Amino acid sequence: MPTTPDALTAIYEDLHRHPELGGQEHRTAGIVADHLRALQYDVTTGVGGTGVVATLERGAGPTVLLRADMDGLPVKEDTGLPYASTATATTADGEEHPVMHACGHDVHVTCLLGAAARLAQDTEWRGRVLLVFQPDEENGNGARDMVADGLFERFGKPDVVLGQHVAPLPVGVLGVHAGSAFAAADSLRVVLHGQGGHGSRPEATVDPVVLGAATVLRLQTVVAREIAGSDTAVVTVGSFHAGSAPNIIPEQAELQLSVRTTDEHVRTKVLAAIERIVRGEAAAAGAPREPEVELLQSFPAVDNDADACARVATAFQDGGQHLVVDPGPVTGSEDVGILATEAGVPCAYWLLGGADPALFAGATTVDELRRVVAELPSNHSPRYAPVAGPTIESGVAALVAAARSFLG
Repeated sequence: MPTTPDALTAIYEDLHRHPELGGQEHRTAGIVADHLRALQYDVTTGVGGTGVVATLERGAGPTVLLRADMDGLPVKEDTGLPYASTATATTADGEEHPVMHACGHDVHVTCLLGAAARLAQDTEWRGRVLLVFQPDEENGNGARDMVADGLFERFGKPDVVLGQHVAPLPVGVLGVHAGSAFAAADSLRVVLHGQGGHGSRPEATVDPVVLGAATVLRLQTVVAREIAGSDTAVVTVGSFHAGSAPNIIPEQAELQLSVRTTDEHVRTKVLAAIERIVRGEAAAAGAPREPEVELLQSFPAVDNDADACARVATAFQDGGQHLVVDPGPVTGSEDVGILATEAGVPCAYWLLGGADPALFAGATTVDELRRVVAELPSNHSPRYAPVAGPTIESGVAALVAAARSFLG
């Protein structure tokens, strides 16, 4: 059972070595289910695809939902760790890609297993623990799929939703922010149509590569020139595909965009600006067809409840193990808020420091912490690697403290 630091580190290293993409977390789900059954939890698998739900009851009292996501990313690992991933998987486009736990979901799973063990051993609390190991967070589908599969009808509604996300903050630091804590996310696919031809005769074509390049540059003005400095927005072009040979001007180019906002008005404005720019650049280039703008996925901002955040922050500080800071709104996104919204209950979702504290020597303010964080490999980087043992111990303690602050 995952009760000792060494046992938890071994679980973490195994999960890190064997990541799985969203919707494909069969091995991970099996490991989770086996450990929870050994701890005497009531375990159900296959919820919302590959999700695992486990419950433990100790008499009358509140129900506390603790959530961890399980999926990896199509990233080739470059950490140099002895337990680095060499796994590959087939993505939705039918191509084989390297896979890595570049976002730290292996940390999340390990921490929740550790917390499950400590809560099972603790006989003093009253109420009900509802553990949700969620698939497919990166594609924004997992929380919705579990809700659609009857999560709350089958296992009951919680009184609060709790969870954490590892980040390149120093180990021992927890970031708690009330209100819009994590940004809403929208992913878009844009297809720009040109008129192909020979690379030596561009005058006989409408070049979608040039059109795409102009569109990418113009999209940078959305945040820089259309969004107020006091508002939060990010527009990233993460993928640009066009052409097959140096001497052929292709028929089309495809862009994939990621948009992050924390305010619905700003979100509406950004999405409208993207559509306007895409269509405007196509018209300016004389494109033979209107471009296609498709929304691939969308999930809302995580709205942290102020009272719930105050309660968990107090619990973290009372333990004497953590330094609690307010990181402000985070432009990263999370679908955990959907669980709280669908259940109609408060949410408290915090950042878990996972970086070597020695890297932050001399930093005493949030601004100084941010400057160091900006220089470290971030989540989704092929070089992202939390300090395993101390991070896991900190994360387990945080989850247990948060849960106990609500349980009777």
